[in-house]
Amino acid sequence: MTTGTTPAVLLRIFVGESDEHAGRPLHEAVVLKAREMGLAGATVLRGPMGFGRSSRLHTAKILRLSEDLPLVIEIVDTEEKIERLLVALQPMLGSSLVTLEAVRVVRYGHEGGLS
Repeated sequence: MTTGTTPAVLLRIFVGESDEHAGRPLHEAVVLKAREMGLAGATVLRGPMGFGRSSRLHTAKILRLSEDLPLVIEIVDTEEKIERLLVALQPMLGSSLVTLEAVRVVRYGHEGGLS
């Protein structure tokens, strides 16, 4: 392991823009849950094009505006915090694709690593 890095886990959750949980957009519900549980941070990325298990194409092309563009929620934290979050998110995620990846944090804030 490179000196000065902290081992962590990258959680990626692939959802659609129109996915909901308890009357709120699913991506918002996930980010708010991560914040409530004290995770280091979360980012939602909006994709201009994609398809999932249904093979239905979602695109932002001008002639075919989609109201269900693909979103990716990325959260990086310690393995323990990510595992706790996954348990809490289980009832929300439905048919979402969820992936985990081992990563090394080089810098986070002023201290450089996760706590």
